[in-house]
Amino acid sequence: MKTKGLRKGLSPVRLVTLGCSKNTVDSERLATQLHASDFEMIAENSLNSDPKQIVIINTCGFIENAKQESIETILQYADARQEGKIGKLLVMGCLSHRYRLDLEKEIPQVDAWYGTMELRSILRGLGADYRKELLGERRISTPSHTAFLKISEGCDRPCSFCAIPLMRGKHRSFSVQALLEEAVHLVQGGVKELVLIAQDLTYYGLDQTGQRELAHLLDRLSAESGAEWIRLQYAYPGQFPMEILPLIRDRENLCLYLDMPLQHASDGVLKRMRRGISARQTRKLLEDIRKMVPGIHLRTTMMVGFPGETDAEFQELQDFVSRMRLERMGVFTYSHEENTSAYLLEDDIPEELKQERADCLMALQQEISWDLNSRKVGQSMKVLLDREESKHWVGRSEFDSPEVDNEVLIPMDEYTRSWSVGSMVQVEILRAEEFDLVGKPSSV
Repeated sequence: MKTKGLRKGLSPVRLVTLGCSKNTVDSERLATQLHASDFEMIAENSLNSDPKQIVIINTCGFIENAKQESIETILQYADARQEGKIGKLLVMGCLSHRYRLDLEKEIPQVDAWYGTMELRSILRGLGADYRKELLGERRISTPSHTAFLKISEGCDRPCSFCAIPLMRGKHRSFSVQALLEEAVHLVQGGVKELVLIAQDLTYYGLDQTGQRELAHLLDRLSAESGAEWIRLQYAYPGQFPMEILPLIRDRENLCLYLDMPLQHASDGVLKRMRRGISARQTRKLLEDIRKMVPGIHLRTTMMVGFPGETDAEFQELQDFVSRMRLERMGVFTYSHEENTSAYLLEDDIPEELKQERADCLMALQQEISWDLNSRKVGQSMKVLLDREESKHWVGRSEFDSPEVDNEVLIPMDEYTRSWSVGSMVQVEILRAEEFDLVGKPSSV
């Protein structure tokens, strides 16, 4: 993206992004528009104070911990605003969208509040032009070899615990052509790995054609984007589009990886969650996926402490995790969110018990992960190098998504010192740890 020199008199902008990968993409799109209007974008972690500086905080409002982090960040910059260390403070994103009226009263130091779909309003408030021609361009904030590709916005699922539809609205798919153009632009800019994200990837296309079009999108991206790796995150298990599985199996640049948040494995809890799928159906789905795509690595997220979760129901969840032996898993505790249907239920599981159950489940997953990792010792795999750290290269295989999954560590020596971040290298696994692998170049 070409721009002329920065116009004099424009305040520098620091964009602070909290929350999920969807927020990351929103911030990147805003930064692209601001940069095109000649605003100077300064690093998020910059320690410099500047009485002319504009700070924009992109907030998360999903669960209690995320909301608390957002509020603490806003208060930190509100103090800086009051002390004259920054010029303006703007807040955008999910928390702002959900609680704007309350926040305006509680934190008057903030100059303006914006929701999740007010890009043009933010630009207008800053005196910047909205440039339609930049829709397929992004100044990515992730490492230059990896980028998120958001294929839709919002969600139509009725999950009783989730406040996302309150903040992101109904499901809206972006066109295949627009996504392909964005993907090609990212790859031409040096991106090797595209991580497809949405609130629910499997719903893609239903709002446009009445049909699930994820397979068509994957076909086009795989054949035409030029990406070396394409991975899928956030695939809902109910009414899963099985037609994508042959593509994942047969296309070399579609990673043998699928992120499918299951949330629970007890029929009673799943029914109260309004997930639209039973434990038996979930087990069969996972078994069918593994049968159709040998070697695929499945990631999931489980929730503990949902209202009414009994010891027996939690035991069902533990039994499921033990039996299915998913390669990757995260656990979080239930958060009682206003205006969700689950809010009408009594939040009757003490926080201490919620955390105890989460720790118990993660301890079980740690054992599973160590065992599965141990089986990789002696194997050779392609690794994408993310960074240098403590005299090691740190990278990931196709089985691991950035930030949330396992990493591969390769000690730096005379041979590997010539490598560079963003390179794809072949690595032989020498040692396994619970959530990481240690290897060396396959040719050494």
